[in-house]
Amino acid sequence: MSPETTVSGRHGAITDNGFRSPWWLRNGHAQTMWAGGLRRGPPIALEREALPLQDGDHLQLFWGPPEPGPLVIVLHGLGGSAESPYVRGLLRELRGRGFQGVVMQFRGAGEHLNEGPRFFHAGAVEDVEATVTHVRSRLPGRPVAMVGFSMGGIMALNWLGAAGTGTGVNAAVTASTPLALAQCADYLNSGFRRVYDRHLVRGLRELVRRKLAQQPLPVDPAALRRARSLREFDDRITGPLHGFRDAADYYSRCSPIRILGAIQVPTRIIHALDDPFIPRSSLPSARELAPQVRLEISERGGHVGFVTGSGPARPGYWLDTAIAARLEDMLGSGERQGTPDTRRPPDGGLLESAG
Repeated sequence: MSPETTVSGRHGAITDNGFRSPWWLRNGHAQTMWAGGLRRGPPIALEREALPLQDGDHLQLFWGPPEPGPLVIVLHGLGGSAESPYVRGLLRELRGRGFQGVVMQFRGAGEHLNEGPRFFHAGAVEDVEATVTHVRSRLPGRPVAMVGFSMGGIMALNWLGAAGTGTGVNAAVTASTPLALAQCADYLNSGFRRVYDRHLVRGLRELVRRKLAQQPLPVDPAALRRARSLREFDDRITGPLHGFRDAADYYSRCSPIRILGAIQVPTRIIHALDDPFIPRSSLPSARELAPQVRLEISERGGHVGFVTGSGPARPGYWLDTAIAARLEDMLGSGERQGTPDTRRPPDGGLLESAG
């Protein structure tokens, strides 16, 4: 379906997201690699808070500077963290509009290795639930939104679909989100796209090695060494470690496309048709979307790319402003709307400077 097509009605809608690539960066691979390798995140002060979980583990939350407006929970992508340039770029844009940003850093992501044996996966909706409950209790009375990039978008959509009307969240935006995991894994393991596949797997193998140095895991080191593609890694490591039979079971149970029709929160899914991680054939039809969900597509943009600007010396990053503008449209402006942030975490959480 072309981005010029609009489909709506009793179901969701598919619309043009408005992104137009610049003359100097029109290829999806170029968009992806520029944003992933050349972008530098803006400096922004973050406060780290350790959030205790019911299973005895912890999540790391990173709070942006205190602002009076709606809360925005940001979920980064696979291989990312609160330090990722696209995360920091969004946090700066949110702050400029009076929104309070907080990053949910996945188990095992970033520098702070979690204590438990598991790490992040696409179906970790209980971690999303714990984060939403905590931030709402810390700053009650404010509207809450959620933003997810790539893997973070998968987790956000899975949680939104499972929670229905009981989310406690008023709006959501995801960007470059794989919706049918098996198709995307196979697509990534073909052609030039294997460059991304191997890069992601190298990072995941390093994460597991760090975990093995920390504690025993039910992981076969030989199987870890043999995992070369994302599907092989999920088949041998991610799936069995997190209660799934194998990669096929994991992908079947955690693909957001199966649950998009159940989402009850206003949700925007931003996508580029030249995304090298996501085949066009995996995208949903309007009939698979709930009335509250809009798939916003463009011909170009790559994966978490969407780079603009007059030339290479002056690049711009459209996602920062586009996501913030959609949140402002759905939630209102960032005028004071709730309890001020006292910067004192409840329940014994650790709060410290993170740069």
